[in-house]
Amino acid sequence: MKILVKTALLGAALVWSASAYAAGDAAKGQATFNSKCKMCHAVGATAKAGVGPVQNNLIGATAGSRAGFNYSPAMKEAGEKGMVWTEENVGKFLENPKAVVAGTKMAFPGLKEAQDRDDVIAFLKTQTGQ
Repeated sequence: MKILVKTALLGAALVWSASAYAAGDAAKGQATFNSKCKMCHAVGATAKAGVGPVQNNLIGATAGSRAGFNYSPAMKEAGEKGMVWTEENVGKFLENPKAVVAGTKMAFPGLKEAQDRDDVIAFLKTQTGQ
């Protein structure tokens, strides 16, 4: 019985730690966003498109569909073909933008660390302004 309880507790701890890791840390994501993304993208209630589109309400949005930004033909086509910015798609794009949407105007080489991508996604999920 003791072994069964210990096994169950260990399993629960592993599931919790895996889900906590996958969820990302919004505060760390904000720091990464500010150092890697903010030069082109804005967030928040007063955000305006600049070099890149506003990133508020990104999760669930159709690719290439934000008003007020002139997307590349490749990004517009991705949206027309049904690409939606799910957490998974954002993660892949943050890792290697040109591998996900060949022809994107985004010149960013990507975030190579999975934790950095998870953290940025967690931060973006908090950005619901506008």
